[in-house]
Amino acid sequence: MTYRPWKLPLIVAVIVIPIAGGFVLAGPALGLVIGTMIPAAMVIIAVRMTPKTPITPAAATDRRRRVLVVVTRAVNDGPTVERIAEAIGRGDDAPAQTIILSPAESGFLSRWASDPEPAREEAQGRLVVTVASLAKAHVTAEARVGDAGIIQATEDLLQTMPATEVILITGTPDVDTAGDRAARELEARLSTPFTRIMDPAATPKLAR
Repeated sequence: MTYRPWKLPLIVAVIVIPIAGGFVLAGPALGLVIGTMIPAAMVIIAVRMTPKTPITPAAATDRRRRVLVVVTRAVNDGPTVERIAEAIGRGDDAPAQTIILSPAESGFLSRWASDPEPAREEAQGRLVVTVASLAKAHVTAEARVGDAGIIQATEDLLQTMPATEVILITGTPDVDTAGDRAARELEARLSTPFTRIMDPAATPKLAR
């Protein structure tokens, strides 16, 4: 990415002028606060402006169906399990290879303390319930824990998994805002068929 000659001085001015004004008008304390807030705000803006590139699964070496199922909560509701089983195609002569992915999304305090274990344990708990529920519906699946949020965990796994389909299990939009956002982004970015299944029995999870 190239910058026009006038952009660098403008960026410097945006950073320096508020800090200097804070020092002059209210002393060092306000200047330090502003000096901390402005870089943080610029980082947030830069992240939000990062281009959203297509998400493409790894290249396949055969024609086998491979289904990635991403869960944002434990799935044990009977009708939801049946919908997942039908989408995977449990009655096919050549069953699809199925992976259940549970993102280990952690809260702010856990990320700040660099303690991912609570989030991983919660993700593993979701997997145990979901895989067991699908097994009762005669669907065999592998279980994986992702190390990030919904989008990043999905993108990371697809770098090595040649998925032919991606299914995202979320709650309804009123209880699962994070899942709703992720569904819209995955639908826009995935280069492979995508299905969203909403679990009406879900309670808010991963809403961060």
